[in-house]
Amino acid sequence: MESGQHDGHLGTVYAAEGPDEVARSYDAWAETYETDMARAGYRHPSVCLGLLARHCPRGAAPILDAGCGTGLLGEWLGLLAYPEVEGLDLSEGMLAVAGRKGCYRRLYRLALGETLPFPDDAYAGIVSAGVFTTGHVGVGALGELARICRTNGVLVVTVKRPMWEDGFAGHAAEAGFALIEATDPYVSMPGEGRTIPSVAAVFRKA
Repeated sequence: MESGQHDGHLGTVYAAEGPDEVARSYDAWAETYETDMARAGYRHPSVCLGLLARHCPRGAAPILDAGCGTGLLGEWLGLLAYPEVEGLDLSEGMLAVAGRKGCYRRLYRLALGETLPFPDDAYAGIVSAGVFTTGHVGVGALGELARICRTNGVLVVTVKRPMWEDGFAGHAAEAGFALIEATDPYVSMPGEGRTIPSVAAVFRKA
């Protein structure tokens, strides 16, 4: 388990119990989050962008940034010619930072793992960086993500290695996603020495 092994805001986030406490932890971190993660060499957003660009056609719309945080992905998705990006996150503080960037068509305060207020087949692609991890979101969120993803649309996710090895791809298949690519395990924050490796993966909606 990763909980309690980190210092500062990161340690607080991983030690949080339940969605409300996780949200409050991110609210308190929002204004310095990007600076802190850049210092740690945070890789998930760039890895996810590369995988999305490989498997989701240029101009596909809309794209959902599921767990958008402060909007790191939203800024770059526009640069890669995805013209309509929406984001959701549990933290009001993180969403406030993302909203100031002006790169999202809509932002929603929502929790993955619960029923989402979107119609079936709403999104051409979904990307979720740094969300499927200790104390955050588990495989129970996959069913709703499959429901709102279009047929032949893609889901790009990062998954902590223990969750991945515990059958994540099989759970995704049960939800309706076929695995099409997965990276070797990598450390998401090289500057944070106690980080458990993750896998980044691409699934296509059957």
